[in-house]
Amino acid sequence: MSRLSNYVFVRHRHNWNLLFRFGLVGGSGVLVNTLVVILLRRTGPHFDDIFIDLPLTSFNVRWYHLYLTVSFLVANLWNFQLNRRFTFRSAQHSGWWREYGPFLAVGSAAALIGNVGLATLLMHPGSPIGLPSSVFDNSSGIRTKLYWANLIVIAVTVPLSFILNKLWTFSAVRGGVHPSLTDEEVAEERDGTVSATPETVPGPERS
Repeated sequence: MSRLSNYVFVRHRHNWNLLFRFGLVGGSGVLVNTLVVILLRRTGPHFDDIFIDLPLTSFNVRWYHLYLTVSFLVANLWNFQLNRRFTFRSAQHSGWWREYGPFLAVGSAAALIGNVGLATLLMHPGSPIGLPSSVFDNSSGIRTKLYWANLIVIAVTVPLSFILNKLWTFSAVRGGVHPSLTDEEVAEERDGTVSATPETVPGPERS
């Protein structure tokens, strides 16, 4: 049991630190995302109205799809800047556009799964996992179905985004010295191992 705890919490302590910082950034991103959704809901058409009727099908794009997409793009840019400077601290290792492209691609993939797939299932009254209209009747902010669907989508897609962004988007920090890492953590980052014994410092030579 102690070996398992050491493996999970000690050997991978840097990953836990990254996840904690990623969570802080993500929390601020949730706030930004939610504020944008609230603003769009209050200034735009009703979120459940049809935005685009897809020809030759019985399906359509509703305004909540657009609202969630716009809020995602704003929060995505916000999260990228903070993750680049604070979480992975890769600003000195790679160019802005070189990292933002993969970050946007990862976020877009998560948004496609969340905003189009999961959000539709949560919002549709005939869906088996749809949020019940008897509870979420849009009579107040706390009972607005769109807000809760948005929060559930974020909760589901954030872990996937963290893994993909760590392995791909901000991979530049794994090729060089991360400014916030100790020597042991740098070694762990590079080869996945932790030194078993501390480095021995040679003493003064004797004549």
